[in-house]
Amino acid sequence: QVQLVESGGGLVQPGGSLRLSCAASGFTFGRYGVNWYRQAPGKERELVAGISSGGDFTNYADSVKGRFTTSRDNTKSTVYLQMNSLKPEDTAVYYCNVWINGFWNWGQGTQVTVSS
Repeated sequence: QVQLVESGGGLVQPGGSLRLSCAASGFTFGRYGVNWYRQAPGKERELVAGISSGGDFTNYADSVKGRFTTSRDNTKSTVYLQMNSLKPEDTAVYYCNVWINGFWNWGQGTQVTVSS
């Protein structure tokens, strides 16, 4: 059974940093790319970042380029999202997801709140 568990969210002041983790199980992790999405209250879910199966390629939404970095450790079946210079508009629930055999698999999400 595919399982994705996000962690690392919390309350942080503007300009601060957080590192999110997405721990995966139930599939051969190193064969799949992983995406990070976020959803703010009243807004559509949006793609934030993606990383290829081997970690060689990454992509980012324009709104987070230069501030967020995604990486992965395939020995730990975990993907990370390092978020720096956080802004109030980064406040959202953050999810990781993986496309496996024709289905999107999502974690439960972790709340990030950027506020003074």
